[in-house]
Amino acid sequence: MTAHTPAEQAIADQQVNRIVEDLVHDYADRFPRTQVEEVYRDSYDKLVATAKVTTFLPVLAGRFAGERLDARALAEGKHAHRAPAVLFVCVHNAGRSQMSAALLRSYAGQSIHVYTAGSDPAEAIHPEVRTAMTEIGLSLEQEFPKPLTHDVLSAADVVVTLGCGDECPVVPGRRYEDWPVADPAGATASQVAAIRADLDARVRELIVSLLPGLDLPAPMSPAAQPAAR
Repeated sequence: MTAHTPAEQAIADQQVNRIVEDLVHDYADRFPRTQVEEVYRDSYDKLVATAKVTTFLPVLAGRFAGERLDARALAEGKHAHRAPAVLFVCVHNAGRSQMSAALLRSYAGQSIHVYTAGSDPAEAIHPEVRTAMTEIGLSLEQEFPKPLTHDVLSAADVVVTLGCGDECPVVPGRRYEDWPVADPAGATASQVAAIRADLDARVRELIVSLLPGLDLPAPMSPAAQPAAR
């Protein structure tokens, strides 16, 4: 966690200390300080391994650490509300997994815990993916590619893989689904829209299987011809 000058380093250290203290406060009822600090450091290290621009890494690492701590608490039975947890995994965590997660959150709200990860995370979410989700009123501005960790994998009741194949480890007792959906990276706007519609339909089916009594609104993504495989 270095900066280019002593002044920048001091500011960065203050920011990291503040983020860690916030995490320690938020998870004091579930984890000791040492464990929270360890998760934050490990989260930072995992993100910095693929980042070229590190300006916002302390904040992103804090959010990533929070997701991992939530997942760990859920897996260890320390979470008060035991909603089902779904993990979407693709190679770069920059397209299909992010789209699926945004759709699932929009439909299920707090009724389902939603996580995403990548077997080889990219630096940023694909711009064409951000645009396609904005078109249906869903923003990915607060999301970013994250590596797959044992915390999140252990918390998941359902693991949905999208093109990562054998790179996603298998944990016994989990439900696994592989969705053969085209990769939106570099696709045209109409192709990405078709991928979005494909994912929308699959997400809705997944919700029905997990929460059959949930009243789903109309599909957010218009029906489209399946994207070319």
